[in-house]
Amino acid sequence: MARFESSQAALRIFGDSLLPEEVTRLLGCAPTASERKGERIAGPKTGTVRVARTGLWRLRATEQAPEDLPGQIDELLGRLTSDMSAWAKIRETCRIDLFVGLFMSSGNNGLSISPAQLLALGERGIELDLDVYDHSED
Repeated sequence: MARFESSQAALRIFGDSLLPEEVTRLLGCAPTASERKGERIAGPKTGTVRVARTGLWRLRATEQAPEDLPGQIDELLGRLTSDMSAWAKIRETCRIDLFVGLFMSSGNNGLSISPAQLLALGERGIELDLDVYDHSED
């Protein structure tokens, strides 16, 4: 089975009461992007202003081509604390996921994630959210 053409991954934390600086303190790493609920945010390209519906703390991994989701998981978790009490504190009020975009290079692509990486995600309460994009209809 062929590998995906590329992969993008980001750890995302959502919550109405989320304070980005508190998540940063708990995880020991600054986010790629963050916002507070109710914050007015101007789009970088259009300048259109929107109001954040909830709080967000996001950390992006380096895009990989070809796909290397296991490497991206290691990259993200390697930048963050392994203190499970910090992760538990965040989960009290927030939802955590690993959002992954997988871009197909053929009609049949695949990937594997090791038991150790699955355990590391599970211990931290991180839901795995996969979006698969098929370019064959472009």
